[in-house]
Order: sequence, then C-alpha cells, then structure tokens
Amino acid sequence: MTVLSGSVLLTGASGGIGQALARALAPRTGHLVLSSRRGEVLEPLAGELGARVIVCDLSLREEVERLVKEAGPVDVLIANAGVPGSGELIELAQDEIDRMLEVNLRAPVALARGLAPAMVRRGRGHMVFVSSLQGKAATPLSSVYCASKFGLRGFALALREDLRKHGVGVSVVLPGFIREAGMFAESGANLPPGVGTRSPEDVARAVIEAVERDRAEIDVAPVGLRLGSSIASVAPGLSASVSRRLGSERIAARIVSGQRDDG
Repeated sequence: MTVLSGSVLLTGASGGIGQALARALAPRTGHLVLSSRRGEVLEPLAGELGARVIVCDLSLREEVERLVKEAGPVDVLIANAGVPGSGELIELAQDEIDRMLEVNLRAPVALARGLAPAMVRRGRGHMVFVSSLQGKAATPLSSVYCASKFGLRGFALALREDLRKHGVGVSVVLPGFIREAGMFAESGANLPPGVGTRSPEDVARAVIEAVERDRAEIDVAPVGLRLGSSIASVAPGLSASVSRRLGSERIAARIVSGQRDDG
C-alpha cells in the first residue's frame, strides 16, 4: 500500500490547478479532503469525486488551526493554495502583503507543524508544497510573491531533512508558466516565441510522482525554463540581464495588469 492510498488533504482545491490535482488524486486515495475558501466550487467537485469538503480561509490563523483539527488523520498533505501579489513593493498595501505571506508561506508551515506529529508517530506520511519557479529565479514586479515562494522552497527542503529519519517524505513542486488555469493563465499575458508552458495535468503528475517516488524537488516547465532557473540560482545578475532582453519586464507588467483586472 502506497502512502497515497491513505487520507490526502489538498488545499487550494477550487482553482484550475487544484481541480486537476483533485481529479488525479481521487482514484489513488482512500479518502480525499478538499479545502479552499470557495465552497460553492468545492461541493460539486467533491460530489463528482466522492471527496470531503472543508471550507477554509488560510489567511486567517484560527482557520488554519481548525483545518488541521477537522481534517483528522492525514497521510499526505498537498499544500497547493496560493494567492497572487504582483506589483512594485511601494504600490502594495500592507494588508495585501500580509495576506500573501499568510496564505503562501505561513499557512503551509502551520499545516505542516500541525500534521507532522501524527505522521512521525505512525512512521509514514508525505508532504508536498507547491511553490513556483519564482522560488528559484526572481522576476520583476513580484518581490513579495518571490519571497513567499523562495521561503516555501527553503522550508520544504530543510523539513525534508528533519523528517527523513522518521519515515516522512517532503517534496516541493515548482511550476513555471501553466496554461489553461492558474495565476499566469488568468492574467492573459503572452509569452515570447519559444517560451513554453505546461498544463495543470502536468502539475498533477509531478505531485503524484513526488509522493510515489519521494522526490525532493520537481520543476514543471520546459527544458529552457528549467535551465534558466538553474542559472539564476548561481548567477542571478546574469540571469536577470538575459531575462530583460527576452522581455521579462513586459511580461511581468502584463501579468500585473491582468491580475488587477481580475481583482
């Protein structure tokens, strides 16, 4: 029996990527718990998949604590929830910054802290944190968002070492530009020729692979973007210069505009 066949808690389940994750996980798990703020989206999805729903706003700390209690025994945590927050730092209100950090970083840490003790006692379990390639390579107009995703990646990789001896796996999945659903797709931004995308189903396959093969980290992006993020890790100045020539500032501005229009 693989760990996925137990109880799985998926946050951010109402978004397009979250729904793809839910549909990929449902046939593999004995008990799927779907969580997000939007119960009106979760209920039909849960009915389709035979899952349980816990409506929860991860920006509220007491709601995170309630989610841990109501979820019950969890074998696999998939922390997928996230909120956008693009724009220059001086243009963002402090409450926007606080909400982004609460949802994108603090909530996954708090969920892990709440669920880890039972996994350690059982000697089994897995946690997957959905970060972003922006957790490896900084981009314009996204300083706070990048901070949350860099932080989530670092947390996941360090926690993996802490829990390894207890039989509990930890993985981080880093999507690049995802078409059809998610923050980039919803912004309506266009990419330069040759810059590829991946699908929500690709993210779902990466999450399942991360659990089943106990992978530390999986990038969900074409080869060129994966190479670029690797270069950014060792030569951020050079990487930023190349990205500017490829239109990174224009793409970032379009994403910001699209997110504000949606808001």
